[in-house]
Amino acid sequence: MPPTSHSRILLPVRPWFIAASLFAALLLNFLPTSDWSWMPDWVALVLIFWSIHEPRRVGMGAGFLLGLIMDVADASLFGQHALAYVLATYAGAAIARRVSWFSLDKQALHVLPLLLMVQGVQFLVRAMPDVALPGLSYFLGPLVGAALWLPLTFLLLLPQHQPEQHDENRPI
Repeated sequence: MPPTSHSRILLPVRPWFIAASLFAALLLNFLPTSDWSWMPDWVALVLIFWSIHEPRRVGMGAGFLLGLIMDVADASLFGQHALAYVLATYAGAAIARRVSWFSLDKQALHVLPLLLMVQGVQFLVRAMPDVALPGLSYFLGPLVGAALWLPLTFLLLLPQHQPEQHDENRPI
């Protein structure tokens, strides 16, 4: 009987691939399109992905470092991205075991509150020093990010898939 997509055994992820995907997300956030309200926070999305799939390799330290880089790049209040990313990676690692049991569409429903939390923390930090508040369209990015969970998962897990050669002499 051929294995289903959920029963496939994945190869271990290579650390350079995690670093490359986080760097690519950082570059996507640096594009001028990141000012569009419906554009997701790519770094938050990829950080949450890796904190769910590889919580021992990507944690709060990576979230803090990438958050500081984003704070400098956005010229925003120093620490707002770092705080939001640290909370997101912590929450992602906390729900990692539970989320892995669900299908990808249900995983996206678990990821949506995390993305909303990232936007909410940044919103609250910006609101404290009496800066102009963004409108409700500010919260469209997490909805788009949750909708992109399926293609992102496929793309980031693609290098880990084993070839589908079945050897009759091996049980796995």
